[in-house]
This record gives sequence, C-alpha cells and structure tokens, in this order.
Amino acid sequence: MNSGKPTETKPIPATGQTIALTDIDLSLGRGAARVHVLRGISLAVAPGEAVGLVGPSGSGKSTLLMVMAGLERPDAGRILVEGTDLGTLDEDALARFRGRRIGIVFQAFHLVPTMTALENVALPLELADKPDAHRRAQAELEAVGLGHRLHHYPAQLSGGEQQRVAIARAIAPDPAILVADEPTGNLDEATGRQIVDLLFALKRDRGATLVLVTHDPGLARLCDRTVRLRSGRVEEPVPARA
Repeated sequence: MNSGKPTETKPIPATGQTIALTDIDLSLGRGAARVHVLRGISLAVAPGEAVGLVGPSGSGKSTLLMVMAGLERPDAGRILVEGTDLGTLDEDALARFRGRRIGIVFQAFHLVPTMTALENVALPLELADKPDAHRRAQAELEAVGLGHRLHHYPAQLSGGEQQRVAIARAIAPDPAILVADEPTGNLDEATGRQIVDLLFALKRDRGATLVLVTHDPGLARLCDRTVRLRSGRVEEPVPARA
C-alpha cells in the first residue's frame, strides 16, 4: 500500500490545528470478520488543547487515537499532524516523525521487562540518536517522582510506578502531542488520580496538546473538550470551554 511513496512530506499550508482529520474511514479484519471501525470522521484539535475521546466500548475511540498517532493507517481520508500529511510518509519516515513529535501512553504500560526504568525511558532517546540519553531519562524519571527507582525493573514496580515510567518515556523526546489510551484503566482509583494529575501537569508545564481515551466521566470533565463516538462516528460535537 505504501510502496513508491516518498519518505518525506511536501510543505502543506498551516491549518492552525495541531491535528486535523478529514473523512477518515477504516475497516479492520478480513472477509466476514471485517468490521467498519471508523466512518467518515473529521476532527480538529487545536494547539495546547486537551481533548477526551469518550463513548461506549467498540465505538472506535482507541482506533481513532491510534490513527491520530500514526499507528494505524486509514483506508481513506487525510491526517495532518502539525502540518505533516501522514499519508505521504513511508513506515520509516512515519516512525521517525512519531518518535520526534508524538508521545504515546498505553493502558498496559508496554515497558520492556528486561530493561530498568532508566533504560526504558532512555530507549526512545537512543533510537532518535539524542545526546546524553541516560541523563535526560533520569531527569524525566525524577520529574514523575521516580528518581529513587531508576535501576528497578518493571516487575519490581507497582502499577502506578510502571505507568509513571511509561509517561516519562512518552515525554522524554519532548513531543508536541501526548496521546493516552485509558491511562488509568489498570490502576486503582487513588493511583489513577495521581496519574491524571501528573498528565495534566505535564501538559500544562510543557504546553503540549493532549488527546486521551477514557471511560471515566471525571477524567473527561478535566479536558477542554470531549468528543463522543458511537459506532465509528462522532456522535455530537461538544464546544470547547470558554
């Protein structure tokens, strides 16, 4: 599908939006099991905005987030992220763009079990050939309150600590955009609240754009705007808070 595509994009006029999706369609699976997951979604996210994607299970929230992050390619439609058309990038260029500009936090942490907290956070910096990767990784772990856990492995950390490591890894390259898929889904209520506070503090302090998927109404209310999905469509637009 991507053969013959250039590895870098041509300049695109600024849209005034950090993320702009136009008529996104995506189906997953094959044959009789093929499911139409996203149906003609158009959506814009402003710089520095916090947007919550909400809706029932199976509505397409997580898939839409993965499309925004360049982890899923749609069958049709256009994705502009900071003026870059993701559809024009081959897989290598897309991975490089994602590594520089988008931080991703998953519900299941996705830490490398054979690496310490410090090594997990340093990994994306090393892949991007950043200087002083371990020094920067240590600073990020200290920023999320884990300066005393640098050399512990994921199995030696609590769920909340593992999610803090995952957040430190996501923010280490200093991305303009942070996306989070049910970041508190595997945590108890008190720990989840700490993670939420941390995410929004980092967004505020770094001026990042935040897009998150959540089933938690309280977390959704903290966002500047919520976008409700149902059956792969945006159900109703919700204006940003004044």
